Amino acid sequence: MNIRPPLIASALLAVSLISGTAQAALHDRGGGLIYDDVLNVTWLQDANYVKTSGYDADGKMTWVAATTWAANLVYHDSVRNMDYSDWRLPTMVDTGTSGCNYANGGTDCGYNVQTVSGSIVYSEMAHMYYNNLGLKAYGSPTGAYQPDFGIFGNGTTGGQNDVGLIDNLQSYMYWSGLGYASIPTMKWSFHADDGYQDPFPRAGELYAWAVRPGDVAVVPEPETYAMMLTGLGLVGFMARRRKLIKV
Repeated sequence: MNIRPPLIASALLAVSLISGTAQAALHDRGGGLIYDDVLNVTWLQDANYVKTSGYDADGKMTWVAATTWAANLVYHDSVRNMDYSDWRLPTMVDTGTSGCNYANGGTDCGYNVQTVSGSIVYSEMAHMYYNNLGLKAYGSPTGAYQPDFGIFGNGTTGGQNDVGLIDNLQSYMYWSGLGYASIPTMKWSFHADDGYQDPFPRAGELYAWAVRPGDVAVVPEPETYAMMLTGLGLVGFMARRRKLIKV
């Protein structure tokens, strides 16, 4: 029988309590940052930070302007007093034949598109919309109309809404960082107003939402955490021993 020392067992329990996902994919890290533990990326909590930060009057930009904004963004995390500059636009995968393979589900273009399967991330925006926020598309996987689609959950479009941990989610289209291979002047986009994904002319003006790799609040591995606790225990023991010797 394998008996685990009480200290390590306690450390593992502590780590499990700290790092448990509780079946949730989004975690509020504070400082306006939201971590997605499925994609292992961190989103800006403000889905229209372009406007809120004063960078643009309404937040809508061309694709070139949007990618430039994300690439040059330096965001200050007030909780950890850190600056992050490795931002980009959400990405996706152009599956099937090159271009839009329209369907009501399970493809790259249309409603209810593929989101995540195993280690493959098909669409970060679709994953946020469908999986993280639990929002519905205008059409169901069978093509039936769904009256409770959109960011308001009632089929209303236009404006903005705070959904779950996300603020200022716009009921409109957002740029993807992926180009449209069939037509260079088109770029992929996602419609947060009705759950649709398709290409859009890059000269048009859509919203931009920045995402960066990894987690800003990394929890130590169980073994590391146990060693840390063990080390603290030894430090305490030595301190007590020195005190006893002096007495």
